[in-house]
Amino acid sequence: MASVGTGLATVEIVGSRADIALARPEKRNAMTAELIADLTAAFERVGERDDVRAVTLLGEGPVFCAGMDLEMMRDRVEEDDGTLTRVAFPTLLETIETTPQPVVAGIKRAAPAGGFELTLPCDVRLLGTEAIYGVTEVKLGTFPHGGATQRLPRLVGLSKAKEIVLTGEFVDPADALDCGLVHELHPDEEIDDRTRAFADRLCENAPLGMRRAKEALNAALEAPLEQGLELERALGRELDDTRDYREGFEARLADRDPEFEGR
Repeated sequence: MASVGTGLATVEIVGSRADIALARPEKRNAMTAELIADLTAAFERVGERDDVRAVTLLGEGPVFCAGMDLEMMRDRVEEDDGTLTRVAFPTLLETIETTPQPVVAGIKRAAPAGGFELTLPCDVRLLGTEAIYGVTEVKLGTFPHGGATQRLPRLVGLSKAKEIVLTGEFVDPADALDCGLVHELHPDEEIDDRTRAFADRLCENAPLGMRRAKEALNAALEAPLEQGLELERALGRELDDTRDYREGFEARLADRDPEFEGR
């Protein structure tokens, strides 16, 4: 397993899958400035690798992420100029969102507040059946402003997003599944393995197709319909003369599994 930065995020490449993990288990993976920087660097490095087809985001130890480190958040009022929440954390979330490969988050035991927001840019979310998951900032004198008020409505609709944010109550895992916030529920102790297995399924697909599809999907709610359709068509044309495009159809006609190469 290779470490990046100060070692508070790890990257392991297993076949075509990259496992990125928060590596501060003794503090329930609570995020510090150093951990945020390491996670950002990890996603940047993985995003540049053509041999990686899917990425997981996991937490070492029993907990996914306890949110922001509370001592750091208290101290930053006097010592920080706002760079952490105004620049560093949003940069991390944007880096995850724009990582070319699909990203699958495995959320076990707890992901409150900033931990919750950390999962929203991921493409797929698997949640533990006993996990504490949600944003409670309105109970702490503020509100979630690390992206939740913008990304959450795009995932669950405006009305449901208002319920989650304004009540400040944790989302019941079954409700999270029903409203489309997460894609699968599993026992917490199985989450890491299930997340890796989901990413391995994605790795069987054409990598160029998944990358272009993710780009088109990310743009779907940001642009007028005609503009989005033109982007979709343009991205599709980029794949028309690729080796994998031909391989996909030849494999289907020959009734065999395709062997994609990302070219």
